[in-house]
Amino acid sequence: MNESAHGEPAENVPADVTYPDAVLAQPDEPWPDEPWPDEPWDVAWAPLLRDDDPDGPRFTPESNHGAAMRELEAAAFRARVAAADQWHVIDEVLSAARAEPELWVGPDPTLAPDWRDVRGRTVAAVRRDRRDLAVRAAAVDIAVRLQLSEATVQARAAHAAMLRERAPAVWARFLGGSVPEASATAVAQLVGTLPGDAPEAWAVFEERVLAAAMRLAPGRFRTVARRARERAHPETIDTRHRRAAADRSVWITPELDGMSTLTALLPAAAAHGLKRRIDHAARELRRAPDERRTLAQLRADVLADLVPAAATSGAAGASLAGTAEPAGASGPAGAPAATVAVTVPALTLLGEDDGPAILDGYGPIDIDTARRLAGTASSWVRILTDPVTGTVLDVDRRTYRVPADLKRWLGVKHPLCVFPGCPRAAADCDVDHVLDWQYGGPTADDNLAPLCRPHHRLKHESQWHLERDGRTLAWTSPTGHGVEVDPAPF
Repeated sequence: MNESAHGEPAENVPADVTYPDAVLAQPDEPWPDEPWPDEPWDVAWAPLLRDDDPDGPRFTPESNHGAAMRELEAAAFRARVAAADQWHVIDEVLSAARAEPELWVGPDPTLAPDWRDVRGRTVAAVRRDRRDLAVRAAAVDIAVRLQLSEATVQARAAHAAMLRERAPAVWARFLGGSVPEASATAVAQLVGTLPGDAPEAWAVFEERVLAAAMRLAPGRFRTVARRARERAHPETIDTRHRRAAADRSVWITPELDGMSTLTALLPAAAAHGLKRRIDHAARELRRAPDERRTLAQLRADVLADLVPAAATSGAAGASLAGTAEPAGASGPAGAPAATVAVTVPALTLLGEDDGPAILDGYGPIDIDTARRLAGTASSWVRILTDPVTGTVLDVDRRTYRVPADLKRWLGVKHPLCVFPGCPRAAADCDVDHVLDWQYGGPTADDNLAPLCRPHHRLKHESQWHLERDGRTLAWTSPTGHGVEVDPAPF
């Protein structure tokens, strides 16, 4: 029988959930035959760190480093179990407060024969208010004890209830320590956006995210889960976009030292078009010989100047209204137009299908916006997709020089950095030779992959190794742990 990290039988945990062996070790017991060295770690492990044999193992399961890796895995497992246990208990406490509010708000006055509410509320309204107040009182009690915000406590209870009702398999594996807390949160948030009267959509969504929740890092998983939610939702994206666009807004959050954060909720195409305009203008300003500001500072200054300039000229930005301007929005005078890349299935563009378009770097967007962007495009890059699976079949190579075209094709194959869990877009990455050029690696699509600058350096300056086995790219860590490259999210 599976047991929790503190020795008790785990509830609602599937039989196929297994715990790391290190979890069973007592915290105060030394690792068998693996005493920790008395010397500083960098001295004790120097022979391992300086191994000059490129074909030999850097670390072995028997080494001190191997023990540390197992302990880290066990600690992460215990943390996941503890987080799930906290969600579970918080949900139980708040559910009990709602079912029996007397402990938190006192006896029910409506039971008295001569009761009359001074505010004119009905019995049902008073009892509803009592339940809500009891839940809040319990949440505040928990928040004070755990040094959390009330909103966090309420959110964890809501997420637990949502998973238990709509994604029970994910909930069970979260309780069993197989799903990280951040991924469980993502599942709860996304399944909560599906219609409340569509249990079949809940089941489809859960089936598509269950394995990924146990395998992918939370950042990459959220992208995959958003795509799964898109496919499972019974309503069309056009209907949902029209409803969601009604919530567009701008708000400000005070920060320290006379600063504030300005946040805007906009249609995706408008937001990405605006971001590209700002980025392009900032990079143009950065080229000035006497410019000392960083790109981040320039982007902020461009934004601060953009809205007042538009108001003065009377040209309220069309891109903010969700029009097609982001596809060819112009930056500073004389600057080339910024572009927004959108992949639209051909049948959708022709009105024969309702499959979503994909905005590069974001994900699914509504079809009306995609058609507007397509109608104003000055040139096309043809990307053929299978109408059933959505798999990319071909990329137009007729109008671009080979290096640029090859890079574009790599961005289709690998939309993100190929390091496990990295969410950085391929457009912002270096193009790396899997087999180094100096060792005979060709400049060909089966030997190239996007790597962000930090992970590119990691590949070349550490003992992380990237190799291709047929059509599959896989990484090997310095401790010998192998992991395949994450699948493309779109």
